[in-house]
Amino acid sequence: MTYSASDAEGHRAMALALRVGELLLGSGEATENVAGAMRRILESYGMRQVEADVNLSAITLSHVPTDGRPPATAERRVRRRQPDYDRLIAVHHLVGEVNAQDLPLGETVERLKEITRRVRVYPEWAVVTSSALISSSAAVLIGGGPTVAGAAFVATVLGDRAGAWLGRRGVAEFFQTAVAAMFGSVVAVLLIWQRVPVEASAAVVGAVVALLPGRPLVACVQDGIAGEYVTATARLTEVVFIVAAVIAGIGTTLTVAVRLGVPITVDSVPSAPLSLAPAQLLGALALSLTFAVALLVPPRHLLPGALGGGLIWLTFVSLTAHGVPALGATTIAAAVIGLLGTAYARRVRVPSAVFVIPSIGPLLPGSALYRGMLELSLDNVLAGALHLVEALSIAVGIGAGVILGAEILRAIRGRGLARRTRPAARRTRGY
Repeated sequence: MTYSASDAEGHRAMALALRVGELLLGSGEATENVAGAMRRILESYGMRQVEADVNLSAITLSHVPTDGRPPATAERRVRRRQPDYDRLIAVHHLVGEVNAQDLPLGETVERLKEITRRVRVYPEWAVVTSSALISSSAAVLIGGGPTVAGAAFVATVLGDRAGAWLGRRGVAEFFQTAVAAMFGSVVAVLLIWQRVPVEASAAVVGAVVALLPGRPLVACVQDGIAGEYVTATARLTEVVFIVAAVIAGIGTTLTVAVRLGVPITVDSVPSAPLSLAPAQLLGALALSLTFAVALLVPPRHLLPGALGGGLIWLTFVSLTAHGVPALGATTIAAAVIGLLGTAYARRVRVPSAVFVIPSIGPLLPGSALYRGMLELSLDNVLAGALHLVEALSIAVGIGAGVILGAEILRAIRGRGLARRTRPAARRTRGY
């Protein structure tokens, strides 16, 4: 089957490739993987002179035939970016079948329609519950007891429902996230105000972890390392605004609480004990498991992601026990997950994000972010800024470590893969 941009079937093939790219990018796939999938589809239908330009909000395809027939350019906007790893896996499998079996174009189009219309792997209530359980698991991980875990659960559910209510009324996502973060800190403030004898601040940390943009951060670093600087910059801007919304929500609540005389101190902010005690291991495993459910990872792939959370925590604690600085230990632990998660993903033929992204949950810097905002609320500007920089450094370390692990595997086993996905990869020495 050989099509050209000048005929109707060529236009259908380009439309198909654009739709595939939109689904992959909207589900959080890296730019180079999106562009590669679109090119492979068009090459399967004989369209080889194709250029794909992918950024965070638009995908463009250009086909310039070498026989003098008219060229064509098509673009598709990416208006919604919601993680759905079940759909991501299905689209990847479809692209693989197109390459391997030379599926007719009409059949491929119908298969893609079935994927887009399929019922989500988990109902809405399960996704909301999993997000709340992320908060509860994070609260347990940093030393909070059952009361704090329950408070974090309630705060996250209330914040999620408030954000959904605002979303249905067209309020910008920035303010939805800020309101969700505000609910988490309000619950902690109420516990402190009522002098409940628990680690109340752990509820805030748990709620913050559920809101932190781990998935966009990893994709941002991956795009930057792959040389996709425009998309990497756009993703970084998205990450910055999400974090800014979280900071705004927490900061507003803490500032008001401090002005009203609620006895909030920096000393009350908990940090995750560097321990392999059952409570911490259970918290790490549960955090990654619930993170996977929130990302709509299919049930058959939940266990590897949960075990990855336990492994990354085990590696991090072991490294810090041997004197490795926290940032270095975070990066190395993330690299281990990137390496093993990518290797396992290749074995079972699914995107590596299905295992890697849930696994990084236990290391997300919720405590540092909350401590920084509390310092700022108490007018300790320098200390607050340092803690926020620490949180940012940890987040970047996670993203860089994950990609480092994947690149190590590529260097060892990916010679043929490199030619297919990075034909222009070579040393430039900065030129």
